[in-house]
Amino acid sequence: MSVSKESAQNSSPARKQKSLRAEDQKLPIGTSFAYGLQHVLTMYGGIIAVPLIIGNAAGLDPDGISILIASCLFMGGLATVLQSWGVPFFGSQLPLVQGVSFAGVATMTSIIAGGDGLPEVFGAVIVASAIGLIVAPAFALIVKFFPPVVTGTVITTIGLSLMPVAAGWAMGGNAEAPDYGSATNILIAVGTLAIVLILSRIPVAVVSQLSILLAIVLGTVICLIFGWADFSHVLDRGVFAFPQPFAFGMPTFSAAAIVSMFIVVIVTFAETTADIIAVGEIVKTKVNSKRIAAGLRADMLSSAVSPIFNSFTQSAFAQNVGLVAITGVKSRYVVTAGGAILVVLGLLPVMGGVVAAIPSPVLGGAGIVLFGTVAASGIRTLSKVEYEGNLNMILVAVSLAFGIIPVVEPDFYNAFPSWVGIILHSGISSATLMAVLLNLVFNHIGAKDKDRSDRSVFVAGSGRVIRKEDLQRLLNDQEILAEGDTIKEAKVVDHNGAEIPVVTDRQHEKVVEAVKKGEVKTQEDVHRVIRESDPES
Repeated sequence: MSVSKESAQNSSPARKQKSLRAEDQKLPIGTSFAYGLQHVLTMYGGIIAVPLIIGNAAGLDPDGISILIASCLFMGGLATVLQSWGVPFFGSQLPLVQGVSFAGVATMTSIIAGGDGLPEVFGAVIVASAIGLIVAPAFALIVKFFPPVVTGTVITTIGLSLMPVAAGWAMGGNAEAPDYGSATNILIAVGTLAIVLILSRIPVAVVSQLSILLAIVLGTVICLIFGWADFSHVLDRGVFAFPQPFAFGMPTFSAAAIVSMFIVVIVTFAETTADIIAVGEIVKTKVNSKRIAAGLRADMLSSAVSPIFNSFTQSAFAQNVGLVAITGVKSRYVVTAGGAILVVLGLLPVMGGVVAAIPSPVLGGAGIVLFGTVAASGIRTLSKVEYEGNLNMILVAVSLAFGIIPVVEPDFYNAFPSWVGIILHSGISSATLMAVLLNLVFNHIGAKDKDRSDRSVFVAGSGRVIRKEDLQRLLNDQEILAEGDTIKEAKVVDHNGAEIPVVTDRQHEKVVEAVKKGEVKTQEDVHRVIRESDPES
């Protein structure tokens, strides 16, 4: 008996080892669905925003928009289950909630404006995602070419490029409507924004986290009271319905649209990879290239199937990664339960009808915060980037500029061939292409090590100075020079070829003090401090 008991305890070591992973913890079914619902509520505002934008851009009526919303909920749920539950080669098996990616919004609206509408979008998504499914394992190995300076720039551009959408919603949504841009519409948007800010200040975690969703609900109720909202057509499509495949027609295929959408796929690769790594650190579980590749394959398989059911590219939702950190609930089965809830919501077209009936100014007020948060997330990523001794500053500057050009001047590429316009008319595509290219040129090609940088006015200064009494000692004994420094014409220059200023003791003290305060960002700042400390020098 004792032998068999010991054998039972030692059997299946692989399964025992797997059960030790924090993400494999199984909670009671009721608890799992409660936490899963919280995940759904956290990302609900984000997942319905994309079909609302695309539906309006395609000129769909409320019934058509409700179909898009229901389809995106349905496919987001299936993608979430695949990603969190996982099957061989597909799914990271981490608590990651999936949904329609914001990264493709600008590109898809560009395709709609210049092509065959939604069918061309769906065709581009299918082909680009199929290619992405093939190259996903390779991307998991070349993720080093998408450092924070690239991903931060792209995410910032995504948020900024969506702001005109929020402004259009705030004005009324329909530019041909007589009340477009009216004071009433603007005040509704401002009121909704104010509700978001007030709820965000309430020291109750659930209320604060759901401030955007609650503000939309409250704003809609207020509009309903004053007769500014119409919900009379909510039940036109019935209560329950399975998403109709290819409800907007069979997909069409355009080479330019496919190339443009493949750039979006690369962006979603970077987003999902970052989220997989982040949630892996939160859960404290091992994340390697094999697991990343499985997660990316799940993304691409879901994205390739999505257009069949009238949805778009899928990716991980970053806000839900934050929710895992806040709640400390690391079980992937909780997220799987949330995916099941999304599937059920997608089978209820009445939910899509309700969302489609929400007044546009209400969405505009919430969109300012929602899209602004995306941009702020990118800025937060960029704040962690090293700018000293490299050309990251100009990389960010040029890439952001290229991303914003199509936003501020939509006709910028009109004189170019149509395929160029489809690719570059999306700020996301433009910013991504430029950021990746400049990262390769500045930080990889010809660079002997990661600290190498070409001399440029855009290279941040070191903030270094040399006291007069130390200069002669360095000139007499060059072996004590700091690494990378050289002597040229009785002057000390650093590895960028910039002269290190010679200062008095008083000036040295002032420079050191300014550096500690963070007032020295460039070499010009050093010279400014020197001048201010001793104007006659």
